[in-house]
Amino acid sequence: MSPDRAVLRRALERGEQEGGSVEFKERLTEHLHLSEGRLESLAAQLRHRVLSGDGEATYVVGVTDDGGLAGISPEEFSESMDVLSLLAEEASAHIEEVKTWGVDGVANGDADADHGIVGVATIREGAVLEDDDHIVVGTAGHVDHGKSTLVGSLVTGEADDGEGSTRGFLDVQPHEVERGLSADLSYGVYGFDDDGPVRMDNPHRKSDRARVVEESDRLVSFVDTVGHEPWLRTTIRGLVGQKLDYGLLTVAADDGVTATTREHLGILLATDLPTIVAITKTDLVTDERVSEVEHEVERALREVDKTPLRVERHGVETAIEEISETVIPVMTTSAVTRDGLGDLDAMFEALPKTAGEVGDFRMYVDRTYNVQGVGPVASGTIKSGEVEAGDDLLIGPMQDGTFREVQVRSIEMHYHRVDEATAGRIVGIALKGVREADIDRGMALLPADADPNPVKTFEAEVMVLNHPTRIGEGYEPVVHLETVSEAAAFYPEGGQLLPGDAGRTTVEFKFRSYLVEEGQKFVFREGRSKGVGTVTDVTTD
Repeated sequence: MSPDRAVLRRALERGEQEGGSVEFKERLTEHLHLSEGRLESLAAQLRHRVLSGDGEATYVVGVTDDGGLAGISPEEFSESMDVLSLLAEEASAHIEEVKTWGVDGVANGDADADHGIVGVATIREGAVLEDDDHIVVGTAGHVDHGKSTLVGSLVTGEADDGEGSTRGFLDVQPHEVERGLSADLSYGVYGFDDDGPVRMDNPHRKSDRARVVEESDRLVSFVDTVGHEPWLRTTIRGLVGQKLDYGLLTVAADDGVTATTREHLGILLATDLPTIVAITKTDLVTDERVSEVEHEVERALREVDKTPLRVERHGVETAIEEISETVIPVMTTSAVTRDGLGDLDAMFEALPKTAGEVGDFRMYVDRTYNVQGVGPVASGTIKSGEVEAGDDLLIGPMQDGTFREVQVRSIEMHYHRVDEATAGRIVGIALKGVREADIDRGMALLPADADPNPVKTFEAEVMVLNHPTRIGEGYEPVVHLETVSEAAAFYPEGGQLLPGDAGRTTVEFKFRSYLVEEGQKFVFREGRSKGVGTVTDVTTD
């Protein structure tokens, strides 16, 4: 028996008990189980199971009252999860995880749906925060400039010992939070309630992160990026492919602005991400050196037409009001003395969730997976508009450049089934009419009446951040645009671009077409070469 299937076995062995946390259901239907009076009774039952399990309950769906494997159809299982999600919400809880198996014993995802399926849903205490109460911050900066140490001190409230002790709190593996659909989508998280910050005692414990989410009225998550040069591609994907509300760029006072600092700053600003610059390690240097680094940061910002705003001079409230794609707050901090961390707390407590774009529904696919009983799921951030369960959409372009008609089967946000979702939300959309194998990262979901024109070629204004020689015709970097990561050939106007140059170029995707629109920002890199750009004109094929 596989480890996954062992979860089902343990639940069946424990069985239903009067004071236990396990509940068996063969099927849940909207007509029967959400009727007047029944909903309240079942929600109370769920609440009892959650409390009996010290904040966690296990619902086994697709089994008889005595634990026999009955199996239900994918459609019936999907409806059951919708009903269970509503019951959990009524009981101030939420579905954290769902695993499914075929009744013939095949492991999750491989069973024949015609034989029926059985699933285990883990229910946790605490309602899921609305996205308006949850901001996501992407950290960037040169290696050893104190990103993880600074965030470690923020989320724990602990001062660093000068040797990176708080950084150790955050040495967790990204694969633990890869799905990105739960409120716990990053390597560090803390929150706020009426009494101030709600911090973690030990970020290694998932239960501690869950406690922060449960107790907080507002949540702040940090998505780490990599400071080492060889892993800049990971940094780019973290900053371009993730849905971020703000950027936090660290600059060490003992080192100052480096080439990597400028590259990370360029990537942050190329995506129009409102950014805060934190000068770290101020405890290691003199006041004169701190002032020198402040001037270095301000010069670097003005070189890219941004306006620095010193928080210590103008105040936190002004920084909150003025932060934008063009105004960059700059502050001095020390994780050892905790100087400046109170100002960061105040900013993160008050900064608003950034809004999505205005217009018709549009979402670029970031990840795909197949959920038995639900079908293929495309996850990503809704760029504009809204989507509802049952909507007819287009997905593509496919390999041949066409778009395929699909229907929204269900929508999931933070493991919570919702009827609709709007711009700025990170969602998983279950689709009918397409196979998961046919969906690729970089594809777009659009309204059914849209008339998309995917292209292989477009015009752009670019800036070369770093290159060992010159960029000539036929230069082939990887272009990161929305969730697209594709090799492309550059044909610069005038035949070449030198390091530090800004100019126009034709960009041609090497293998396939994508949905590209004027005004979109992108990052390109190849080896040690990096640059940023803006789409200025789209040429249809």
